[in-house]
Amino acid sequence: MNHFKLRNLAQRLVLAVSAILLSACASGPTYNPSTFIAEFNQDALTKDKVKTVILSHVNISGPSRSYLEREEERIDALVSKKLKDAGYKVLPQRRFVQEWNTAVRAFGDPFDPTTGRVNMKTFVLIMNSVKDQLVKSTQVDAFVFTDLIEQQVAFNNGMNHEARWDGVSRKPTLQGPGTTIPGGFDWNQLAAVASLQVVVFDQGLERIFVGRGGLDATDAIDARSGTRFERRRNILESQKYVQEGIDLALHPWIEMADWPGKAP
Repeated sequence: MNHFKLRNLAQRLVLAVSAILLSACASGPTYNPSTFIAEFNQDALTKDKVKTVILSHVNISGPSRSYLEREEERIDALVSKKLKDAGYKVLPQRRFVQEWNTAVRAFGDPFDPTTGRVNMKTFVLIMNSVKDQLVKSTQVDAFVFTDLIEQQVAFNNGMNHEARWDGVSRKPTLQGPGTTIPGGFDWNQLAAVASLQVVVFDQGLERIFVGRGGLDATDAIDARSGTRFERRRNILESQKYVQEGIDLALHPWIEMADWPGKAP
């Protein structure tokens, strides 16, 4: 083989290797600066210390909005499945509900329905009672709270008008009669979006994990007016988006393969 052919072969090999490397880079996780960095007590959450968990049916941050509350049971079932798949034993949630209701009768409801605020003194009394009873009657090692929370963001990122929050990027949804968004739409106005917050306490009610992952927008663009956002009719309908939010909220307790929080 002459020198010219050897040089051509070498060039083709270099191009092929470069293409493979570029492809590998492109398939990796995309950095998202909005990703929530979890509070994580790694020593307290080792498998030899936490083997059995139970999910609370109440939010530590207060009741969800009514349209999100309807989705809580479905989200909890998916979180439970994720934990079981990772090797944890998940106790039936009804055990927590029973002990919680008993404690509420003794100490009162910690949630004020008119303000949505939490009376933390009452909440602590109830949780201590729940903890004492469950530790006595089960092998529970940790208590998991799964809160559905909302915040306001703008869909003003880039040409696709994406919003970024808690590790996700989402495009706006158009709702109602109409298929186009007017050119003068104010993309700086805020819309409501939902996230899953996961808080874990150990047997002594020490907080050992706080994570959060974005789910989806709970507002959509009103196609009638073409000027504002309105409440979506189908809340958290994308199973893919919900699962992504759960994966983000549990990382790094349960590691997410394509976690987007690592800067390049």
